Amino acid sequence: MKTPISSIVLVLIGSFIGSFGAVFLKAGSGMLRRNLRSFLFNWKLMAGICFYLLSSVFFVMGVKHGELTILYPLVSLGYVWTLLWSRVFFQEPLTTAKFVGLATIMAGIVLLNLGNR
Repeated sequence: MKTPISSIVLVLIGSFIGSFGAVFLKAGSGMLRRNLRSFLFNWKLMAGICFYLLSSVFFVMGVKHGELTILYPLVSLGYVWTLLWSRVFFQEPLTTAKFVGLATIMAGIVLLNLGNR
């Protein structure tokens, strides 16, 4: 079974959307207190959860017609986006170690996708 490009694109879209989920969860976590109300009425936290749910919809649609061993590693591309968003929204530093980690993730994705031929 060969994984169609449409499945790859759906999973990549899901990964991109999911990276915004992480951003909103972090932004919302700063407003949490020790009560349920701060959780339930925290729009940033709820937006993060919604982004993760939406990304799951794209992931499920993508894996329907493709190989999970090819598609699931593509989810890790969300780390690439998250690194960018962390810098843009939270001014987190970009370090050599982070870039080495991302290069390792990218190399792994390339190697795993060679099995799609």
